[in-house]
Amino acid sequence: MATPGAEEDALARYRSPLVSRYASAEMGFNFSERKKFGTWRRLWLYLAQAEILFPLQSLGLPITDEQIQEMEANLDNIDFKMAAEEEKKLRHDVMAHVHTFAHCCPKAAAIIHLGATSCYVGDNTDLIVLRDGFNLLLPKLARVISRLADFAEKYADLPTLGFTHYQPAQLTTVGKRCCLWIQDLCMDLQNLERARDDLRFRGVKGTTGTQASFLQLFEGDHNKVEELDRLVTAKAGFKRAYMVTGQTYSRKVDIEVLSVLASLGASIHKICTDIRLLANLKEIEEPFEKDQIGSSAMPYKRNPMRSERCCSLARHLMTLVLDPLQTASVQWFERTLDDSANRRVCLAEAFLTADIILSTLQNISEGLVVYPKVIERRIRQELPFMATENIIMAMVKAGGNRQDCHEKIRVLSQQAAAVVKQEGGDNDFIARVRADPYFSPIHKQLESLLDPSSFTGRASQQVAKFLKEEVRPALIPYQSKMGGKIELAL
Repeated sequence: MATPGAEEDALARYRSPLVSRYASAEMGFNFSERKKFGTWRRLWLYLAQAEILFPLQSLGLPITDEQIQEMEANLDNIDFKMAAEEEKKLRHDVMAHVHTFAHCCPKAAAIIHLGATSCYVGDNTDLIVLRDGFNLLLPKLARVISRLADFAEKYADLPTLGFTHYQPAQLTTVGKRCCLWIQDLCMDLQNLERARDDLRFRGVKGTTGTQASFLQLFEGDHNKVEELDRLVTAKAGFKRAYMVTGQTYSRKVDIEVLSVLASLGASIHKICTDIRLLANLKEIEEPFEKDQIGSSAMPYKRNPMRSERCCSLARHLMTLVLDPLQTASVQWFERTLDDSANRRVCLAEAFLTADIILSTLQNISEGLVVYPKVIERRIRQELPFMATENIIMAMVKAGGNRQDCHEKIRVLSQQAAAVVKQEGGDNDFIARVRADPYFSPIHKQLESLLDPSSFTGRASQQVAKFLKEEVRPALIPYQSKMGGKIELAL
């Protein structure tokens, strides 16, 4: 048997479909080992740069410009094979990379990781990655809202049958229904922005969060320790650091992060469920490409594959928040390590999954197809019953008795319902009204009484006002990132 090459060997092992099949290259890189360990090296550089600003030479701890330059030159020169061998030997990922970094920075080797604990690079990197993950998601979410806003504006006036309990209800418009989706997503946009902006840096806090190692390094000078923390925080691009930590930043932060992503998942699941139901009604469909196959056995089918994918992955996203909830609850005292393996999975998967469903929903929203004739036919089937109150009011205005009219309509509507339910026929209620001499005073008004637009209330006005006053202003910060249409790889 031939020895498998690298590609065949990779295919012989499980690969997460979140990366191999769905997620964007940008989000995949954000949670990659290259990003992670490259950030570790940058954090070691920030620490050394901040420490060099203090007279450490007088403490017998020389940090020179030459050492800094050596570190800067090797930030991305990572020997991953050596790091793996070191970790296998040392059973410690941070020390493995300290040794690997020191190997290519012999002059700076003595001061790499000076005064720090493993969580200095581990937790601070996680916070950077979470922040950057939000920065990738937010423009995507804004694009989805923008595309749906255009759709809502286009169909603001198109009447459609509303549903409560998935039973026919009062009419709404296609655009107004879309605004229900948009409003949920706008709440998600606000929540993601808040969660990102609430993130702080762990900073330089030492092994149990007391900064004891740095206080010793600076011979008891508290001001220098605080300034070191501030400098490193600023270099990492954060405005604030958590004032109090244990060995780690509070794992409640992860709860906040995954909660807003889970909420986004719920929004998208609802939207795509609505689209799937509308596809069954043949009123609205997601994009369906010329050569796309809906079913291997039934060539006529046009399955809502994209919406189903969103619902499937959104369910996964919603469940992931359980991980940080449980992790935070069992962090004994200053920290236990049972958080580590769990967080490697749930944090990355939450952002990767959110990235995928946003890209997919953008693709859906850019190609939604509306079938007005089908919508109109369904309205005609249900509107006669909805118009009964209007007919009663018109008859009373024409001199009729409200109770007599109500009884006449009750009888005729029951007869029409029997035709629909027992015979499978069309709703002939209006034809029965036209044929009944009792209703002759309003026969000429029936067409206007059955105008669908008169049953949609202020739906059109609500769409216009909502888009103008709430939606468009929320998208202003993302205008430069709206981009073009997105195509799905698979």
